Amino acid sequence: MYVIASFISMAVDIYIAIIIIQVAISWLIAFDVINADNEKAQNLIGLLKKATDPVYKPIQKYIPPIGGIDITPIVVILALSFLRNLLLNAVL
Repeated sequence: MYVIASFISMAVDIYIAIIIIQVAISWLIAFDVINADNEKAQNLIGLLKKATDPVYKPIQKYIPPIGGIDITPIVVILALSFLRNLLLNAVL
């Protein structure tokens, strides 16, 4: 059981890293550090959106942007961290 919990915890950590990378890239695009018209940048953005949109979309129905800032990544990271800790505490 501990091996499965460790695997799930590692998967959650990787998904949180993907969310953080997506947020960082969106900031770099907003501040014009990365050109969003670049084909490689578009591919990376598309890949990250495909990974995060299935989780973001249901939450965005209930949590609108605040002052034009989307706080969905923060909510998802907090929820995933809570669930991971709950799982690990149940196993230990």
